[in-house]
Order: sequence, then C-alpha cells, then structure tokens
Amino acid sequence: MQIEELRLDGNAAGGALREVFAWEMTSAIASCAGCGAAGPVATLLNYGHDMGVVLRCPRCDAAMMRIVITPGWIRLDASGIDLLMIPQSTSV
Repeated sequence: MQIEELRLDGNAAGGALREVFAWEMTSAIASCAGCGAAGPVATLLNYGHDMGVVLRCPRCDAAMMRIVITPGWIRLDASGIDLLMIPQSTSV
C-alpha cells in the first residue's frame, strides 16, 4: 500500500476531534513548553479579561493557552503546551 492511499483530509479526523473537545478540560494535564512543568489545567494562572483568556504556567509564567471568543469563532492558541493529556472520565 502506498502512503498516498493512507492520506486523508482533515474531515477524517472529525470523530477524534469531537472526542478530544468533549471532555472536562480543567482536569487535563498540560506540560509547559517553556519550563516543562506539568499539572492540571485548573492550576494554571488565568489572566482573563474582556478580550479573552490567557492561561499561564504557575512556575515560569509563560503563556500556555490563549482563548478568544468572537462572533462565529472560538480562537485557541495552545502553542505554549508541549503535551495535553485529557482524561476520558472524571474518576481519574
């Protein structure tokens, strides 16, 4: 089988994306791209204001996630997170 036969467009990931974004996210574990610290999203420092939310690392203060909600769009920048582990249930 050729690699081109395995390649699909992003629509094929729709089910997996729905699974990822359907969970309670404050219990997810995020590791900081700046210093490597890892902990629950609930422990990040929230600098929320009218323009959006900036979640910062409690250890090095690096911006880990930015969220802006505008008419018709949710903009999410998680470039400050190396790895995000989302538990599939709250009994973890």
